[in-house]
Amino acid sequence: MAAGQKKKATDTEAQPADIKPSRKASGRVDAFRELSQRIAAGEEVIPPVLLTGQARREHVRSTLREDHAQRIEQRSHGAEEKFDKLADNLFKFFRGTALLFYRDMVGQDSNMPSVMALGDVHPENFGVMPDAHGTPIFGVNDFDETVYAPFTWDLKRGAVGFWIGAGEEAGFTRKKRRKIVKKFVKGYLEAMEAYAEHATEKNDNYRMDNSPEVVQRLFKEAWEERQTWLWDDYLKPSGRGFKASDELQPITNQVEKFQKAIDDLAKSNGIDAPERTGELKVKDVCVRHGQGTASLGLPRYYVLLEGPSKDATDDLIIEFKRARRSALDGLSPPSDFNAGDKADRIAHGQAVQLARGDIFYGAVEIDGESFMSRERAPFRDDIDLDELSYGTWKEYARTCGAALAQAHALSDDLGQIDYDVEPSIIAAASPRGLFVADIMRFAEEAADRLEADHAFFRQDHAQGAFDSIDMVYR
Repeated sequence: MAAGQKKKATDTEAQPADIKPSRKASGRVDAFRELSQRIAAGEEVIPPVLLTGQARREHVRSTLREDHAQRIEQRSHGAEEKFDKLADNLFKFFRGTALLFYRDMVGQDSNMPSVMALGDVHPENFGVMPDAHGTPIFGVNDFDETVYAPFTWDLKRGAVGFWIGAGEEAGFTRKKRRKIVKKFVKGYLEAMEAYAEHATEKNDNYRMDNSPEVVQRLFKEAWEERQTWLWDDYLKPSGRGFKASDELQPITNQVEKFQKAIDDLAKSNGIDAPERTGELKVKDVCVRHGQGTASLGLPRYYVLLEGPSKDATDDLIIEFKRARRSALDGLSPPSDFNAGDKADRIAHGQAVQLARGDIFYGAVEIDGESFMSRERAPFRDDIDLDELSYGTWKEYARTCGAALAQAHALSDDLGQIDYDVEPSIIAAASPRGLFVADIMRFAEEAADRLEADHAFFRQDHAQGAFDSIDMVYR
């Protein structure tokens, strides 16, 4: 090597001792909260939705690193699996990157009526689940991102979800996707008009006897006898605990810890239904691997409760999943309404949006972490999108729009909203044709942008961009 020539360090060589990261890059939640306030106040600022090229690529990269920082640092296998799934499919990428989606909406629609928003509306976040009596009902079924926000945020997220889902899962043309999305938006507005006139939202749960044909079919497909479900999918031959599998990892030595969690949940929720729940005795506990899309990689446990008969034919399974900050936190316009934090926020959202819902839906603390809880049921299921015809896609979209309207209409009955939600939303959505056209334009633009983001992500993922988190070196 010539005198004075410096040798370049290779990727495999150790870095000099004096070049070390001083700290992890901090999250940008507070910065985006301030940005939301400035945009809502009418300031002219440049939000990330306007970024292009390399600047947009780096925004996508840093946002996903930040959103998954804990899972990346812990070398969670679920995090690796999630990134692989996101790279493989645009619809999964949409479902698993809500923070990226909402940072593009930061501060928007501050003039619109607030509701208890679901936060992550898409075709697979509606489904069949148990009500307070263990009876199957259909409605919104994922409350992880719930927060008080403008009603349009749920409509826009849902419109994009139906647009991408109908394209990725069914291969429909843009023309057909427009008609499906319009059915979703119009189903919402028509149901909201009915609630404004008749105020029946507390009693309008979709059941087997009053649902459209596409949902009735889902009820029939989802139904399974509890004993069959338990013994086929979860119990070991003795019936005394969980069987071990790729998905289920029994941790029987932690029964006492989770008995306390069940006792705390029963106390906070006032659970008193011995004909269904027996003595609320924990028989076994397991770790559940590989479930979810957005939440893949977060700790998740199943707890087996002994049923009233004590013969393993009517046992209950309660799920505990670690809660996290909502993707909308600090991004939606400033509001006087506050649903709380982490699992408490999720439990509040479910209590508002699903009248007389699952009695096990709640919030508990386990090992100092916030966990949400809910019952797993034999009939808990969502739609198989790839089995729907064009006609049933439209019917399903309209039904989901109506179910979302019901959830929103409960915001002033069971939530904190202190004005009549229904007439306010109808007024804000006028003139109707312009409002629907605006949602449609938003959906198409957001979906096209997401395709470009997905291409950036796939290239970065292939080059190991999500093996580490952002660091500050100076």
